[in-house]
Amino acid sequence: MLRFLLRRLATMLLTALCLTFVVFYLTNLPPNLEKIAKSEAGTRISDADVESWLHKHGYDQPVLLRYGEWLGVVPGWTREIDGATTGRCIARGQDAASAPSFCGVMQGEWGFSNVFKEPVSKIVATRLGLTGWLMLCVMLVMVPMSLLIGILAGMREGSRTDRVLSTMSIATTATPEYVSGVLFITIFASSVTGLKWFKGTATSAMDDITFQNFFLPVMTIALYGVGYIARMTRASMTEVMTAQYIRTARLKGVRFRDVVLRHALRNALIAPFTVIMLQFPWLLNGVVIVETLFNYKGFGWTLVQAAGNNDIELLLGCSVVAVVVVLVTQLISDLGYAWLNPRIRVR
Repeated sequence: MLRFLLRRLATMLLTALCLTFVVFYLTNLPPNLEKIAKSEAGTRISDADVESWLHKHGYDQPVLLRYGEWLGVVPGWTREIDGATTGRCIARGQDAASAPSFCGVMQGEWGFSNVFKEPVSKIVATRLGLTGWLMLCVMLVMVPMSLLIGILAGMREGSRTDRVLSTMSIATTATPEYVSGVLFITIFASSVTGLKWFKGTATSAMDDITFQNFFLPVMTIALYGVGYIARMTRASMTEVMTAQYIRTARLKGVRFRDVVLRHALRNALIAPFTVIMLQFPWLLNGVVIVETLFNYKGFGWTLVQAAGNNDIELLLGCSVVAVVVVLVTQLISDLGYAWLNPRIRVR
């Protein structure tokens, strides 16, 4: 197990470096840097002024060197301008002699957002916390509901219950969030039907989560994911229920309920467990539509704002979080898969 974890951690580190470098390279292409210079110094500045601004802020260095500075494994750049020393690690008003040499992600310095005018680490932490609450509520609703539907449908393949639940699962998965979200708002939160049971916006949930302001966004996301997990659970349950050891247990006179709970359920959860773990990266980056629709300014909304406003530092910060979440959930998925399936040996 220890060797497996060490190998996986090494692979995760290499993967994270590769992915973050790709994002860093794409966000630091010359056209993007030119847009930043013009947005900060003025849209009508000349090409010479653009080059001067990029040189002053350290953007004229090789990409690999700047990536090392961003990571914090290479000393930050310094410039002598008008007799004053400026640099990546030198804060405004700080003496250059007292400034640290390294100031990257590894040192907790994620940069400064040129749109929100706040440190990236503070923005990401705040927005990630908001989306974390949304993800938690969605998982608490989506996972039990989908497992129950999938197990009930797979217990008796081809029955009326199976057909009804399978049809419902396909319908929910085939309905995009922007469609179901608009329908929920129209039906339950507008004057069209007169059923103002819930709030059509989740902005107030950023300060105080209540049933009225959080129910619609949670159900919009949960219903879309329920069908996919339920279908996977049904397929896995159907396969397990036709296995030889299940038939043997039935022939021995074991009650059907005990056959399902003691013998079939654990093996049937192997495939759905992997799918459930994959929902975390999807929820983290895939809630963009729902957060925008309900004006809930979480991680997905922040990612859209960073991309739309060419906020490089914030985009890089969001990419780090997304990569870490994907890699960690994959590791947990592999360990859980080995625990659920005794035939898998982790070496």
